[in-house]
Amino acid sequence: MSSARESPKPVPVEERLFSLVLALLATQTGLTKNEILSTVQGYRQQYSSGGGNASLERQFERDKDNIRELGVPLETIEQPGEPGNNQSMRYRIPKGAYELPTDVRFTPAELSLLSLAATVWREGSLSGQSQRAMTKLRSLGIEPDEPIIGYAPRLRTREASFEPLDAALERRSVVAFPYLKPGETRPRVRTVAPLALVQHEGRWHLYATDRTVDEPRTFLLSRIVGPVKPTGESFPADDRDHAADAIDGLRRVSSSQRALVRVRPGTDAAARLGNRYGVSDTERTELTIPYLDHHILADELAGFGPEVVVLDPPALVEAVASRLELVVARHRATDDAPHPEETARG
Repeated sequence: MSSARESPKPVPVEERLFSLVLALLATQTGLTKNEILSTVQGYRQQYSSGGGNASLERQFERDKDNIRELGVPLETIEQPGEPGNNQSMRYRIPKGAYELPTDVRFTPAELSLLSLAATVWREGSLSGQSQRAMTKLRSLGIEPDEPIIGYAPRLRTREASFEPLDAALERRSVVAFPYLKPGETRPRVRTVAPLALVQHEGRWHLYATDRTVDEPRTFLLSRIVGPVKPTGESFPADDRDHAADAIDGLRRVSSSQRALVRVRPGTDAAARLGNRYGVSDTERTELTIPYLDHHILADELAGFGPEVVVLDPPALVEAVASRLELVVARHRATDDAPHPEETARG
């Protein structure tokens, strides 16, 4: 019988991020990087107690950025006398910054629905391995101060293309899919060799070699408008950290583009945008936001309604204004439409 150790099954990205958030919520004093990598679901499977965890540490650095981009207020705490020491630095998510606002109230019926949803989330989303990871954390002497189910996570639904792309990535399979770029009326079929799935600014991106130009390209999953189909072709693996390449490229683009917005203090927009971009001053009214695509940012900012006013650049101002004008026009059209009973009376 072979003594070779079987490679651990990959843990889905969202499960790893979810487990990381759970772990960082469960402590007041914070966790060191070594404690996280050796105990949290998604890291511990790859962790080596003898060292050689450089790639795992890079993954953790990307995951920190991902959860911050989702609006989670991740804090770093330096130990006294050890400034800048990444090994002794501790990480946590402060309870007060991630709880429901004190002025939020629910009716009994709403509470019943929330209780049901929480039960489904706890039993369906938190796997047995994640629960065992929490048990390991408790073995370190870290106990939650209150049930984690009382917190209010921001849940997102992954795009339908995520699972088939993730499977193609694991199998090194070339795939094709219809992709609709902003300003175009019809999608174009792109044939690619998937290299990495990464999250940036709260959205999933595919980093892949575009077979048409034989160069790496980054695709936003929300713009994949049809099924992802394998072509039957495969491609060889390599040792390059493609996820890091993808994140570096996305950051270069977003760092070259800035939006200036004014937010109303104390609102959902101030909290979410402030947490995402590291602004701790809750009374600050103007934020500078790096962005990849003004179409995507316009969709998000328009969703905050009067809580946000866009000041610059002009293209973003116009894009947000057009979205809000479209909402007003559609509401007016609905209000002006004849009531079904009036139509029936003729």
